[in-house]
Parts: sequence; structure tokens; C-alpha cells
Amino acid sequence: MTKLITPATKLYCIFGKPVSHSMSPLIHNMLFNKFSIDALYLAFQVNDIKQGVDAIKNLGIKGASITIPFKESILEHLDEIDETAREIGAVNTVINKDGYLWGFNTDCAGAVEPLKEALSENSLKGKNISIIGAGGAARAVAFGAKKEGGNITIVNRSKEKGEVLAIEVNGKYLSLSEFNKQASINSINNNLEHTDIIINTTSVGMTPNIDESPVNPSILNKKMTVMDIVYNPLETKLLKDADDAGCKIVDGLSMFIHQGAAQFELFTGIKPPRQIMRESVLKNMAKKHQ
Repeated sequence: MTKLITPATKLYCIFGKPVSHSMSPLIHNMLFNKFSIDALYLAFQVNDIKQGVDAIKNLGIKGASITIPFKESILEHLDEIDETAREIGAVNTVINKDGYLWGFNTDCAGAVEPLKEALSENSLKGKNISIIGAGGAARAVAFGAKKEGGNITIVNRSKEKGEVLAIEVNGKYLSLSEFNKQASINSINNNLEHTDIIINTTSVGMTPNIDESPVNPSILNKKMTVMDIVYNPLETKLLKDADDAGCKIVDGLSMFIHQGAAQFELFTGIKPPRQIMRESVLKNMAKKHQ
């Protein structure tokens, strides 16, 4: 049955560039239908985030998800920033309260919770965590992991941006090339601090560039846990390499579902069932590969 769209239908959206790969419209529209909410969620690729923010106000869009590359640049255009989002310096959710725009960050818990669930001790305390990237998603992951007691190393191509984030979370900085090189030396000579967890927060490996990975597979070993926030494809090259090396792996869909559930709760006040969300995305992915 086709859903009836009327002038009373509430509009939600996602802003990003690129955004065509996003599964957010799938899960939010599925949940709107499940809970009989008269709302619609659409994906918009925007070039200028200020114009996107203006559109939220001018068109009466009730809420928006914010993705790469606007999670940091959107802050200056919002009326109020939640304390967690302000500390992280990145927003991935905007709520429109009668023309007054509030920014939130659900990436933080979205990354930390599935990561903790994957570990036998259910804790990041004392773990040596290498986070690849220094953008908005990396900031959320780094602050979340630091709050949980993790020892953070920021691995990034840009030294300036990487060092800034490393300082903010009392961590270390390594260039990506140095990380891959030194980690290789470490695996041979055991002369560097052991990495327990590697988290890719960049878009490397995302469709259509599925043969790319930010990590040299020779550095991976079975003592590591490897997480990739990319969820399309579900099994990135990094996760394939990690699986082959015997690592414990956490796919990007886990973070996507956790943060998406928190977003939906901000949008509607309803806590959605995460398992149904995951099944919906997996079903859609399976269809595309038939």
C-alpha cells in the first residue's frame, strides 16, 4: 500500500556529499510506517551546509541527519549545541524546535556501544585504540573511547588536523604512512606499544571504492579488534583483511544502527527496536546483490 503524503506530513532528511549510498531513508521511513507516524525522510546532497540549514528553517523540516563532510562545519550555523556535541565538536543530528535549531551527536554512543559489546570484558578501559581519520566521525569515536578509559592514537594523513584531535583527547598522533610502517616493525620486533583496537572512521573502502583499505593487512593479527564505520559494503576490504588475520571484527552497520536508533528517538521520542532496523538494512542489501 502506497503511503499517502499530505501537507500535514512531517519532513525529515539527511544532508551529505555524497549521500546516494545512505541507508538512513530506508530505516527511518520503515520506522515511521511501523509506528504509524505521518512523516517522510529524504536524502539531499548539498554543496553548501549553510544553505542546507536555511532550508531546514524555510521549509519547516522537522529534523535532519548530518553526514560527511558537514559534521563539523554545521556547528556555526545552529542556534544551540548539545553539551556532548559541543565537546566533540561535531553534530550528526539536528532538531528543529519551531525554527530554533538544536545540534546533537549520536555517533559517540553509536560507536562505543557495539565496540564494547564485541569485547569479552565489555570495556575499553586501558585498551590501546588507533583511530584512522580526524573528521567529525573520528572526533565522536575518539571522545567516546576516551571517556571509556581507552588510550587513543589518532592516525591521519593531515598532521595538523590529526595532532589537534590527539591533543584534545590526550592521545598521540601518527601519520597514516608512519602507522602502517611502524606497526609492521612492531609486529616483527615488538618494539612499539601494542594496538588492541583499530577503528576506521574515513570513507576509504566505501562503495564504489570497495577495493581500498587504509590499513596495510600485514599489520593485522588475531589479538586485535577491528571496526570499520563504513557499512556499504557491509564487509569492507579492511574487515575482510582483518577476518583473514583472525581479528575480531565489528562492521559499520552496528554503529549505524545504534546511532540511527538514537536519532529516531530524538526525532520522535520513541525508542525503536534495533534488531528490526538491522534486518531491514540487510534485507535491502541482499536485494541489491541479487
